[in-house]
Amino acid sequence: MAWREDFQMVVARLAIGVAAAMLAAGWSMPSAIAGESSTHSFTGMASYYSHNDALASGGQFNPNGFTAAHRTLPFGTRVRVTDPISARSVIVVINDRGPFGRGRVINLSLAAAHALKMTGRGVIYVHADIIYSYADIL
Repeated sequence: MAWREDFQMVVARLAIGVAAAMLAAGWSMPSAIAGESSTHSFTGMASYYSHNDALASGGQFNPNGFTAAHRTLPFGTRVRVTDPISARSVIVVINDRGPFGRGRVINLSLAAAHALKMTGRGVIYVHADIIYSYADIL
């Protein structure tokens, strides 16, 4: 049965190698914070908007709400957006589609932009963690 032990050792080493490669590639692991799980994260440029138009989700834009637009995340998804330079973060709810500006990954409401202190800069680099999505329960 030596071949069985060798096979188990190869499988174990392969699993460790895959896990290490996933971590090195920036895949996030579930959060240890009770009630939250972050199985996906992304980074890129964030902008903000303060127009008073109808939203893709059917509601009316509220510049004082902590909301955001994303191209593909389901409406209602909660995302923690962090400015890695200042370490400020804000939790927003996806309720619109966008951003449509080149190179942008998320478009924040005016209130969320104020919380991150980004209104003077307009566009900042952010790290975003999905902390809840309706897609998680479907």
